[in-house]
Amino acid sequence: MSKRILRFPPGVLALLRASRTLGIRAGTDHRFTGIWFVMVGERVFVRPWNDDAAGWRQAFRVDPHGAISIAKREIEVRARPVRGERLVDAIDGAYAQKYDSKGSQKWVRGFATPKRRKTIVELLPG
Repeated sequence: MSKRILRFPPGVLALLRASRTLGIRAGTDHRFTGIWFVMVGERVFVRPWNDDAAGWRQAFRVDPHGAISIAKREIEVRARPVRGERLVDAIDGAYAQKYDSKGSQKWVRGFATPKRRKTIVELLPG
């Protein structure tokens, strides 16, 4: 039996490809927080800069359901931790390629630290 892989619809993928940031909310009680995100193929990945106990990533660990806000649309998502060094390397490369301005490089390097590489989350349709 094959494992069903969930992907965002083409219209949502187009919005994501055209955006540099998105809003993310874990559950329904939190507010949307603006964050950077990247895509590897048609997959969407995020990671927190500060992995605070009250932050969105920790809330997703308790309940993986939430939403993203992009182009004035709210889209339900489910969060899943990321594993696998090759995928994590591809995600690091996607951040470096997407956020390539001189001012962004400090943050891109910070995202690539071992501590932050462990906090990557894949977003799937909710």
